[in-house]
Amino acid sequence: MSAEIIDGKAFAAGLRARVADRVAAFRAAAGRAPGLAVVLVGEDPASAVYVRNKHKATVAAGMESFEHRLPAEVAEADLLALVAALNADPAVDGILVQLPLPAQIDERRVIMAIDPDKDVDGFHPVNAGRLATGLHGFVPCTPLGCLMLLRDRLGDLAGLDAVVIGRSNIVGKPMAQLLLGDSCTVTIAHSKTRDLSSVVKRADIVVAAVGRPAMIKGEWIKPGATVIDVGINRTEDGLVGDVDFAGAASVAAAITPVPGGVGPMTIACLLRNTLLSAHRRAGVPLAKDAI
Repeated sequence: MSAEIIDGKAFAAGLRARVADRVAAFRAAAGRAPGLAVVLVGEDPASAVYVRNKHKATVAAGMESFEHRLPAEVAEADLLALVAALNADPAVDGILVQLPLPAQIDERRVIMAIDPDKDVDGFHPVNAGRLATGLHGFVPCTPLGCLMLLRDRLGDLAGLDAVVIGRSNIVGKPMAQLLLGDSCTVTIAHSKTRDLSSVVKRADIVVAAVGRPAMIKGEWIKPGATVIDVGINRTEDGLVGDVDFAGAASVAAAITPVPGGVGPMTIACLLRNTLLSAHRRAGVPLAKDAI
């Protein structure tokens, strides 16, 4: 068997195009464009690349992009004051503070300070609670992108056995909640899980988000399973995922590559969340299946 490659780059391009179409309609209805504010503290090279890519995608979609760059030594109080100003700014529909933050700043305090209704990253505990209880809120962009790829590949997910490897607040936990919402039977596994290979072996859906290169071996994958590899690990051989791609691709029915799989979906879903926020804040209706 040779797995179908799930082209996240192509799917994300389609999602960004649909968002851009809806941005134009929103502008006509509301008299303004949706606005996304991104805050970058310091000069972390990877973070700077992410912020630059987010800015380009935001502008390409017809949205307003508000960039705020602060020095690495900025005081926590000054960052919190900026977040408060963005909360109050009617032109800003979404706020994203790029992580990680310098050591003198408590990330949790910053996340808690963001208005949950502008928290397009979906990290605020209020949005985590909304997701867990089935209420409308913002879902973290990476797991939302994974769910979109799974629905596109498999259609109805009800009854499928899913394993999420990783328990972070950013990917693992919300991914499990989303899969539960689609009526999967969900197991959350992690580095301390006993006999991890046997847990993975029974899964129809495997979502790997542990940050360890090729940790999930090909022989662990159930024949015919769908594998979503969230990992992006820099190695001497270049970027690799958390799954042994060659081994898994020989038995899985479908698998995301690294790069070109989940990664492009994250920014596309960020734009989607910002558009949703703009519609909610302006009271402009948006069909549930529009994007």
